[in-house]
Amino acid sequence: MKILAIESSCDETAAAVVQDGREVISSVVASQVEEHKLYGGVVPEIASRRHAEAIVPVVQQALDDAGLSLDNINAAAVTYAPGLIGALLVGVNFAKGLSLSSGIPLVPTHHLRSHIASNYISNPDLKPPFLCLVVSGGHSHIVKVEDYTKMKIIGRTRDDAAGEAFDKAARTMGMSYPGGIELDKTAEDGNPLAFKLPRPVVHDSEYDFSFSGLKTAVINLIHNSQQKGIELNKADVCASFRYAVVDCLTTNFFKAAQDYGETRLVIAGGVSANSLLRKTLSEECKNRGYEFYMPDKSLCGDNAAMVGSQGYYEYLSGNIADLSLNAYATMSIE
Repeated sequence: MKILAIESSCDETAAAVVQDGREVISSVVASQVEEHKLYGGVVPEIASRRHAEAIVPVVQQALDDAGLSLDNINAAAVTYAPGLIGALLVGVNFAKGLSLSSGIPLVPTHHLRSHIASNYISNPDLKPPFLCLVVSGGHSHIVKVEDYTKMKIIGRTRDDAAGEAFDKAARTMGMSYPGGIELDKTAEDGNPLAFKLPRPVVHDSEYDFSFSGLKTAVINLIHNSQQKGIELNKADVCASFRYAVVDCLTTNFFKAAQDYGETRLVIAGGVSANSLLRKTLSEECKNRGYEFYMPDKSLCGDNAAMVGSQGYYEYLSGNIADLSLNAYATMSIE
């Protein structure tokens, strides 16, 4: 079964053709990063306009690269939540028009579920159930994946997401958007124990995260040093902050795994590309005798291949939409 997938939840216009939820036949991503760098972050109105300009050629390129026409497509999957509402509407309305004109079934697909599904492409032997740590610029969740379309949130951030904390800290150090990537690279040359940073704990929910205080601590460290004329070692600051964030993520993740008796662990989302997070989880899972899966770095960021993977399983579960389908800025993965 061939799924044509469309993704436009933030600042990447993407389309892909995926077969049976596991094989990527084609994948095209048009990124707006260079334009948004000018503003230090994504400008929603600009993102929406660029999606409107790019979506037709991107979808056509995905079909051309696959050597297919719409006659060969069995269903169209589209990200409809969560994300920037204007950006989402571009993809949803295009997919609705495509479905109406061609008769192809329309499959609404959740963005975070799609991030989890990126692992089905990178790890063809992976099947639910498993415990997944979903970390991105807007989300930090621990999710119990009971089946392909049945999920339960075990823990979540109470304030900032891990990816947002990385980007804000990087911007304070003068790094360009998206700063989390540059911070990760810079941290490789630093000492993770150079600066003592807090590990915020949510006392009424042991699996939840809180990154606001940690983000504020590193920003204050930088600002206070600047005011005193003290030059900090940027690599050491990056390494210490990265170590603190990864420590918070992995501590809660392993706590949840132990308490729920889960021995198959998975990571997903943009921050799953973080080198220290991948290394720490990989080594610790090996020490504990756990199975560990992570997506290829090329699939960590927003893309349509992951939408096509999850869309396949949504289709099999009977999740088909009509032309009343709308987009939603927020929606639980459950």
